[in-house]
Amino acid sequence: MTADPHEPLPAERDASVAALNVAGVSHSYGKRKALDNVSFAVRPASFTVLLGLNGAGKSTLFSLITRLFGVRAGAISIFGWDVSRTPGEALRRLGVVFQARTLDLDLSVEQNLRYHAALHGMGAAETKARSVEVLTKVDMLDRVNDKVRALSGGQMRRVEIARALLHRPRMLLLDEPTVGLDVKARSDILTHVRSLIASEGIGVLWATHLIDEIENSDDVVVLHRGKLLDKGNVAEVCARAGAASMSAAFNRLAGVDAAEAH
Repeated sequence: MTADPHEPLPAERDASVAALNVAGVSHSYGKRKALDNVSFAVRPASFTVLLGLNGAGKSTLFSLITRLFGVRAGAISIFGWDVSRTPGEALRRLGVVFQARTLDLDLSVEQNLRYHAALHGMGAAETKARSVEVLTKVDMLDRVNDKVRALSGGQMRRVEIARALLHRPRMLLLDEPTVGLDVKARSDILTHVRSLIASEGIGVLWATHLIDEIENSDDVVVLHRGKLLDKGNVAEVCARAGAASMSAAFNRLAGVDAAEAH
């Protein structure tokens, strides 16, 4: 019997295999070191927050994970597939929502999804069925024929999430996905992405500088000026920092005041 290509492989069901593993990664822009020996892992079907102020190195790390930049020092793997040595296998398990808008404003929602599907080798019938499925999940099916430029910022972000899920990734990266959105849109996006962990079993790495987007059940990776300051669940990080809240823990770890952290 032929295996279903959309069914998770054994390694993707194995809780001991990290959805994302970053091991000893460093990266420099000339003489400026953007990342300095960063190591952490994202568990399958978990929500991990990559917390850091602007300039922490979050976007650089995402560029390395997605192979926009080559990994020169250290290693990155997705469900055991090294992004440098086996990029095809690694990246087909990855969905990405970048901080900057990447939709074509002059194309319809459907056309944007069809273009993404073609890049992943999806056929027309599968693309149509899967587009209906993912747009329904983000409550955007009624806008499928609208040009993207007619959408609000929150609606564009939901379409970008739908597009990232189109090829059924097992790991989802989101880089500052709520920047520029109002309070309700921020809450809606967070609620939806968190629901994917239960409904899809997806591992999530959510990069943000907004501490109020963190829940007590989350794993946290604290990044500051390219250095990893701590990692673990919220309770562990707070305990090691001797702080009563994640906000206080971050301020203490990074040596910043409350105004800068927000």
